[in-house]
Amino acid sequence: MKRNEVTKRKWGSPPDLEFLRRRSSSPAAAAAASSAMDPSQPVVENYANPKTCFFHVVFKAAALAFYILSALFFDNFVIIFVVTVFLAALDFWVVKNVSGRILVGLRWWNEIDDNGESVWRFECLDQESMARMNKKDSWLFWWTLYLTAVAWTILGIFSLIRFQADYLLVVGVCLTLSIANIVGFTKCRKDAKKQIQAFATQTIASRFSSTIQSAFSVV
Repeated sequence: MKRNEVTKRKWGSPPDLEFLRRRSSSPAAAAAASSAMDPSQPVVENYANPKTCFFHVVFKAAALAFYILSALFFDNFVIIFVVTVFLAALDFWVVKNVSGRILVGLRWWNEIDDNGESVWRFECLDQESMARMNKKDSWLFWWTLYLTAVAWTILGIFSLIRFQADYLLVVGVCLTLSIANIVGFTKCRKDAKKQIQAFATQTIASRFSSTIQSAFSVV
């Protein structure tokens, strides 16, 4: 019988620290700092990683657009299946390994251990870095994940109504890849929130203890 385990690990290797330094020195970060220094300018948060946001969206849109418009240009199910699933697989890989790490500071994977049991692995940035993540990047990441799954679900319903079992197979594969990322990143986000809450509780307890000790030392 398989079980799921959750393991937690923070990024702390030199490449990750260098990555964070590059983020803080990006033009978007410089513009935000400039706006903060000038009270007369309204503070408008832009996308911190526009290129990553583009690739986070483009493969989702390409897979959906090709599947919807393919009937106008192709009459070959094999081509439609291969190209659509290939684009969906590219999107799955980009979200899981690139955009999730850069836009929301999260990464997940699932592996089978030596005992044949399914194990969830999670990585996240430290609490301070997570608090500095760009809100627009995060908003785009999560909403496109959910909307893509909704779009594939609607297309699956249409295929089911029309009794198109072959096209339902295409939608099923793409929807499975989309849901896998949703489940993985949702689990990872919940785990990161638990870490933040535990860190906050530990910090408050430590400060309270220091205050008590200081009060008794004065007396």
